[in-house]
Amino acid sequence: MQGEEEAIGQQVTDVGRRWLELGIGLVLVGLLTWPTWRWLWNEWMANDYYSHGILIAPVALYLAWRRWRNQRTHLNWEQGRFGFGLLLLAVSIVVYLYFFQGRAFYLAAFATIGLLVGLVWTLAGSTLVRLWAFPLAYLLLMVPLPFVERVTLPLALFTGVCSAAVVKFLGLNITVVGSAITLPNADLVIGAQCSGINSMIALTALHALVAYVVHGPLWARTLLLLLAIPVAMLGNILRVANLLFVARAWGAQAAFQFYHDYSGLVFFVVALLLLLPLTRLLGCNRLRAETL
Repeated sequence: MQGEEEAIGQQVTDVGRRWLELGIGLVLVGLLTWPTWRWLWNEWMANDYYSHGILIAPVALYLAWRRWRNQRTHLNWEQGRFGFGLLLLAVSIVVYLYFFQGRAFYLAAFATIGLLVGLVWTLAGSTLVRLWAFPLAYLLLMVPLPFVERVTLPLALFTGVCSAAVVKFLGLNITVVGSAITLPNADLVIGAQCSGINSMIALTALHALVAYVVHGPLWARTLLLLLAIPVAMLGNILRVANLLFVARAWGAQAAFQFYHDYSGLVFFVVALLLLLPLTRLLGCNRLRAETL
């Protein structure tokens, strides 16, 4: 009996020591990568396309805590200790320093996530990495991608053509030449702000989260994630078409200086509401208890 108590006490001590090691490691990684986190913060505050990025890390942290809380009695802290995890940690440090020195901050941010994975793998084992696979991978969605700016204009032009086709089908007299749209009472130009890329990025992050927390077959949850882009594009096309109708009825100023300011939010909320019938249609009707 006394031997069992000593073994349990030793196990508790070992687990506490591992968490202390992991905490110290996270602090050291945070100090090393602090300039990159500061860059990420500035991007989240200034970049409209990634304003949701500030929410990704807290959500990932909450999911990691919930997964650990539900599975902590089954963790094997020794599995994979100081093996591939240490290699990943070392490689990630080198890659991070290389990209940081070259001021490629978005690549340094990806390397930072690799650092976190390597640290957890090294100090806690591969079991905890597998348990935290989604929360760690979810952090990738907080990193602003530089090529997003390049696709906004082509996407805006595509949106303009599709929106014009919708309003033409509904009987509105309209002419489209490149990015210029001519109405009987107004001349408009479709710009990058009509691309809908911000809704597309935010909906992808949200669909990924929903696909993780719902219970259902893998193909259905994968399809739910993939549907984020077409849903966002369709919603934006309908929004711009609606703007054209408002411009025809009340003028360009009413459409693009008043209605434009809140129409994006309205259509984004509608896209969010579509998640409920989508999950039901795909058979993902319940939440996974271990994730919430």
